[in-house]
Amino acid sequence: MNNLIKSTPIKQWPEQERPRERLLQQGAHSLSDAELLAIFLRSGSKQHSAVELARLLILHFGNLNTVFDASLEDLRQFHGIGDTKYSQLMAVKELGRRYLKHQLNQGLDLSRSDLIRDYLRYELIGESQEVFAVLCLDGQLRKLSFKKLFYGSINYCNISINQLLRYAIQKQATYIIITHNHPKGFAKPSREDYDLTQDIFRACQLMEIKLLDHIIIAADQSYSFAEHGLIKSKTFPLQAVDNNR
Repeated sequence: MNNLIKSTPIKQWPEQERPRERLLQQGAHSLSDAELLAIFLRSGSKQHSAVELARLLILHFGNLNTVFDASLEDLRQFHGIGDTKYSQLMAVKELGRRYLKHQLNQGLDLSRSDLIRDYLRYELIGESQEVFAVLCLDGQLRKLSFKKLFYGSINYCNISINQLLRYAIQKQATYIIITHNHPKGFAKPSREDYDLTQDIFRACQLMEIKLLDHIIIAADQSYSFAEHGLIKSKTFPLQAVDNNR
């Protein structure tokens, strides 16, 4: 896209270049994060078009996820972002979370690891400290509950396997997916993460609960133990979609 188009209001762009028209003609997948955010923002400011404003937001905060997790005070630094647009951002974030929650309530399609990752990201990505949580599922792979069980520091969280299992038994879970976040850094498991996963797997076997996966969530990445063959379960391994999501 040339500089002339970038500095011109979107309404004056050639129709085939406008994000909304491209979305309708080519589908949402054809748009960049900035273009999708620009459609949501609808308008920019006197200095910037909506696409330019969206790019500035993503550049400043690091990625699209952290734009949605930004505070009103932080977003107000950008001309064109006020109470109304902040409320809209929070509303669309909550709509996304509820959509994914509804999908899980209908029953988990284990070939859709992207849906599981996105749901867990919505639940954890705003946390500034390390959090360990569990998703409990019934025998039909429907969501029973999701709970953040343990909170730690920015890079460490102390886990009680007994407490985790008590919660899963209380919820009458047949399957569980465990997850934790890396608030600062990448979705790369540590040696302790490997050992903890295997300890939980063995403890779940004793209680006849099946551990399906352990998913690590980072800002714009996630890591699935099941997709990497690191959970030695014979039941329902999650299929790989994108290991860097």
